[in-house]
Order: sequence, then structure tokens, then C-alpha cells
Amino acid sequence: MEPAATETGPDRPRLTKREGRSPRDMALSLLVLIVPIALLLTFYRVVLDGDKPMTVDPAASFESAAREFTVLRPSGLGDDWRVTAATVQRGNGGITLRIGYVDPDDAPLQLVESTTPAATLVPAEVGKEGRRTGAYRTEQRTWMVYDARPGETALVLTEGDRTVLIVGKAEQRSLETFAASLR
Repeated sequence: MEPAATETGPDRPRLTKREGRSPRDMALSLLVLIVPIALLLTFYRVVLDGDKPMTVDPAASFESAAREFTVLRPSGLGDDWRVTAATVQRGNGGITLRIGYVDPDDAPLQLVESTTPAATLVPAEVGKEGRRTGAYRTEQRTWMVYDARPGETALVLTEGDRTVLIVGKAEQRSLETFAASLR
């Protein structure tokens, strides 16, 4: 009977240095993965404009809401203001128009126009902790300025049977520019 080989004995098979994996092999393996990913990401961003927000045409939503109440529409804003969403919903005792925008600085804001009572709509849109901090006057209207949810500011206008809000993370000057454009 032959003696059993031990793990430390000379009969244990071992890989030579060339047969083992080196740090260079790992680096080459990662490079093979990273290069195609980088090329795909570059193609997506440069060729397909992957970083630009999708835009929609809000005309149908404005028309649908205009059948129910007088709607304010922005006028005179540049092409660098982009519409990203447009919906009209019924509920909470009224009809609500929501149009999402991205300002020239790529900050989001939303125009909300509704026949829902202001006492219901304003807390729902600015948050329960929202508080009035001032006023902003345009040539046509006076807006109430609110601190909304964290990082957001809101401009609120109540006229007749409708409430109009402009709320978002955009700087207050962008919100004011937008408010001044509403006709």
C-alpha cells in the first residue's frame, strides 16, 4: 500500500505561474467589458440625444381643459422651455390640467390649473407644510409665493372658479418668468 499524499507533500498538483491568473489578466477582462459599455453610452448620449427630456405637444390637453374653464397658456417663452408632460384629470370636485415643463436651466416646473376648490388643491400641491412667504406681481395678476415641498417653490393664483399653480424646483426667477408669460 502506497502512502497517502498530504496537502503539503510533493505529490500535490500545482499551477505554474503562467497557468494562474494575474492582475494583468483581470485588467484585460475588465477592459473587454468597459470599452463596449463606454461606446454604447457615448452613442446614446451623442447620436440619440439620450440626455434631452422627451417633449410632448400640450395642445390637446389645453383644448380639453378649455372646454370646462378659462385656461391660461404661456406665450412668448423661448424654444429652450420644453413641455415634458400634459394631462387633464377629473376628480376632487373639479377638473385639473397639468403641464410639466423644463426651464432653460433644465429645472422642472409644473403648471396646474384646476376648478378644484383652492382649500383642497393648494395643500395637495404644495404640501401640508407649505406656507405663504410673499407675493409676486405681473402686469396682469398678483401671485402668492409659497415654500412648497423641500426644494420647491410655488406661485399660486386664485381667480373666480379656478386656481392656478406654478410649482417646481426651478429658481424663483424662472417661475416668475413663466407666470408673466401666462395669458
